[in-house]
Amino acid sequence: MSEDAKRIKMQDDEIFTDEHRALRKTVRAFAKGLSEHALEWDEAGIFPREVFKQAGDLGLLGIRADPNFGGLGLDWWYTTCYVEELVQSRNAGLNMALMVQSDMATPIINEIGSDELKREFLEPAIAGDKIAALGVSEPGGGSDVAAIRTTAKRDGDDYIINGQKLWITNGTRADFITLAVRTGDDGFGGISLLVFPTDVKGFHVGKSLKKIGNKSSDTAEIFFEDCRVPARYLLGEENQGFYHIMTNFQGERLVAAQGCVAGMDLAVRDAIRYGTDRKAFGRPVMKFQVWRHKMVEHLTSIEAARRLTYFATDKVNKAPMAATKEITMAKLFAGDLAQKVIYDCMQIHGGFGYVTEYDISRAWTDIRLITIGGGTSEIMKEILTKLEGL
Repeated sequence: MSEDAKRIKMQDDEIFTDEHRALRKTVRAFAKGLSEHALEWDEAGIFPREVFKQAGDLGLLGIRADPNFGGLGLDWWYTTCYVEELVQSRNAGLNMALMVQSDMATPIINEIGSDELKREFLEPAIAGDKIAALGVSEPGGGSDVAAIRTTAKRDGDDYIINGQKLWITNGTRADFITLAVRTGDDGFGGISLLVFPTDVKGFHVGKSLKKIGNKSSDTAEIFFEDCRVPARYLLGEENQGFYHIMTNFQGERLVAAQGCVAGMDLAVRDAIRYGTDRKAFGRPVMKFQVWRHKMVEHLTSIEAARRLTYFATDKVNKAPMAATKEITMAKLFAGDLAQKVIYDCMQIHGGFGYVTEYDISRAWTDIRLITIGGGTSEIMKEILTKLEGL
């Protein structure tokens, strides 16, 4: 049995069935094929559009979505398999772009969009024929959704949109954006959601932002100047978008935690292999007690993080908002832990860990985002203090 097959078989038999393992095998093969281009696409600052189509053809962009519109109609455990195996691409930017498509921009359409909107936007996104982005963050606020200033004013059968969004993954080439706008008064009660096609007059991309990590995902600032879209592109009810954004955040943070845990595990396994082969002072680096102890300490902490994410996954399967505390804890714990784990995995590589051709060097810059994107670690702590009544 190959090492990959053993790793897949080792997953919890009580949670994962043969169907889950079959999905793991599919995603792993897909991701490993992409890994051949990891450095090339990071250096280019983008990856080919056709990758979305390849993922769509495998059914990976709509795992939990309505089968009537191309989805698989499965649960969060299948998403877990997808996220955990996708790290084999060795390219966090690509993974993030795909997960924006599958787990951040389209679930809201799947949940509250009309059948008409699902046919026009969700179905081609699941197929990989259209690229989706999520437009929430603005220069004046990311996690502070109640501070959104981009406006959508009703004008007959249309909305006229003005404003700006920032940090938008897939933003330079998205065919549509699931867009948070202000349709009412200040605060969370005046926010709505629209599907926004990017071929509308008045929309333009400012620039693709250069980042220290996740380089292959395009991240844009985008502008709306008197952009007119049909009112039928409204998702759900006007001024009721805040709740759906908050629910969507739970999914975003959960996949972030899951991917983070899987990425740490991969990095430690790589580090152990490298430390077994690399010699210092006449013996393998892994023969030194300090490194043996560090690696098993990290494996122990990673397993604790995995159990927390699995507990959150079990709860979110039953009711997304009921798992807010566990998801927040999982993202906080995994994100902060990853900073220490990846640091040590890089350190064991010595000078080669500082060379971009080595996966660990890119993992080190990529992992920094986990404590920032989708809500900073500080925001996670504030959420938890409120949930605990502190």
